Amino acid sequence: MEPITIIFLSCLALGTVVGLLAGMLGIGGGLIIVPVLSYLLIHLLPLSADIVMPVAVATSLSTIIFTGSSSALAHYRLGNLKKELVVTTGVAIALGAIIGAQVASSISGLLLKNIFAVLVILIAAQMIFNKREASRFPANRPILAIVGLFTGVISALMGIGGGALLVPLLIFFQVNMRHAIGCAAISGLFIALFGTASFVLAGWGNPALPEGAVGYVYLPATFGIVATSIFTANWGAKLGQKTNTRVLKWILAALLVVVSIRMISGLE
Repeated sequence: MEPITIIFLSCLALGTVVGLLAGMLGIGGGLIIVPVLSYLLIHLLPLSADIVMPVAVATSLSTIIFTGSSSALAHYRLGNLKKELVVTTGVAIALGAIIGAQVASSISGLLLKNIFAVLVILIAAQMIFNKREASRFPANRPILAIVGLFTGVISALMGIGGGALLVPLLIFFQVNMRHAIGCAAISGLFIALFGTASFVLAGWGNPALPEGAVGYVYLPATFGIVATSIFTANWGAKLGQKTNTRVLKWILAALLVVVSIRMISGLE
C-alpha cells in the first residue's frame, strides 16, 4: 500500500478520535493531531524533522478551517458573539497567527517540537487544575489586544484553535463565559485562516515538501481528518452530556504529558 494511502486512512481514524474528544471535552484537535501526524509523516515519508513539524502544525491548522466554521456559525446563531469583544480580539489574533506561523516555519524542527511539547504540558496542567480565579481588571481594548496577540502566536506555533488558551484568559479578565466561548469559536476560525495562509506562503515552492502538499499543508491528511471529525464532533458533544468528562479530561491530560515527554526525547 502506498504511503499516501496509509496516511489518509490513518487520518480518517485520527479524525474520528479527534472529533469525539473535541466534542466531549472542548479541546483543540491540534493537541492530538500534531504528535500523531508527526509520527506518521516521519515514518512513512522521506522527510526530515525540520520539515515534519511545520507540516504537522500547518495541516492541523487547516483542519480547523472546516471544523471551526460550523462551531462559529452555531455560536453566531445562539447570540454568543459580542461585537466589540470579537472584533478587538479577532484582529489581534489574526496578526498573532501570521506571526506565529512565520516563526514556526523559520525555526528548526527540533526547537518547534520542543516548544510544542512544553506548551502541551502547560495546557494539560491547566486542564487538570482548572482554576477560575478572576482578575480585578476588567477586559478593555488594550487587554483584549494583548490576549488576542498572545493566543494567535501560540496557537499558530502549536496548530490549535486557541480555545484552551483564550477562554480561561477572557474569563480571568471578567468576560462572561458564554461570550468567552463564542469569541473562542470565531477566533479559532481566524487563527486557522490566517495561520494556514501564512504557512502556505512560507512553504510555497519548497522542494523538500512531499507530493500533495500546498505550502506546508499536507492535503491528504487534512481531508482524511476533516472527513470524519466533522461528524464525530457532534456525537462527542452528545456523549459529553451523559459522561463524567472530568475524569476523562484528567486521563487525556496525563496522556498528553506522556506524549509530550516522548516528543522531547525524540520523534523516532
